[in-house]
Amino acid sequence: MKRDNFVNFIPEGVLAYFQDVHLPVTFSGIISTHAFAADCNKTSEPMPEPVKINVNHANFFYGSNQALHDVSMQIRARFVTALIGPSGCGKSTFLRSLNRMNDLIPGARLQGKVELDGEDIYSDNMDVIHLRRRVGMIFQRSNPFPMSIYDNVAYGVRVNGLAKKRIQLDEIVEKTLTAAALWEEVKDRLHRSAMALSGGQQQRLCIARALAVEPEVLLMDEPASALDPISTAKVEELIYNLKRNYTIVVVTHNMQQAARISDETGFSLTGRLVEFSETKRIFTAPANRETEDYITGRFG
Repeated sequence: MKRDNFVNFIPEGVLAYFQDVHLPVTFSGIISTHAFAADCNKTSEPMPEPVKINVNHANFFYGSNQALHDVSMQIRARFVTALIGPSGCGKSTFLRSLNRMNDLIPGARLQGKVELDGEDIYSDNMDVIHLRRRVGMIFQRSNPFPMSIYDNVAYGVRVNGLAKKRIQLDEIVEKTLTAAALWEEVKDRLHRSAMALSGGQQQRLCIARALAVEPEVLLMDEPASALDPISTAKVEELIYNLKRNYTIVVVTHNMQQAARISDETGFSLTGRLVEFSETKRIFTAPANRETEDYITGRFG
């Protein structure tokens, strides 16, 4: 496909987003090819953010079935990194490999290296419980515990002994619910069941529960896929605000969502990382034909 024609197939929501990042996009939805090519050829400024997670030649297996093939990626601190691709391409497997959640599956194993701040998380002396405290996980469907809102947030804090006094626990609960943009909605019913919350509120509660144990990284596996548009917008705004203090990796099937919230995006296909770059480049000037075909809706 010629580049002049390619841009006409970019989803409108994605294209509209990049009007806000000063790309040469016209209101007719057509990119000035020569202007954009010149912009892309400019020497990029060095990224100031350090690498938080370094994945080097990772191959992942479920028994004899290989799910990931030679994946290498550098995930930067305080960035939102989005992972896109069709169902079954290995996005969730990759995400769960970053805090060893796949260890719970019999026969699962990883070859290669995954480093958190330079430390190999698959080394024999790695404390996996401590690792999962540093690298929290938010699942596709909200999974609040069948207890009060307060106790949901306080659960990990109590288990890890992070608060010695009740007043400290109260402060942590309020702080994390505020960070999860939920405090104002639930502050008068903290001791009521979390199961009575709406789906969007439950997902933000789960984010607050993860934040309460002071993680450094948040892994989110399609955190808004089961939510209504209003709740989705709140979760997206929350992700955008959280990146000031946390490194966030998000799996999503929603390309407009990836465009809205992420700094860098990786496209995977059949267990291979096809392309990884700045989000605006992935969606407006992909280097790989398979990436181009996916984001223009030719497959997936």
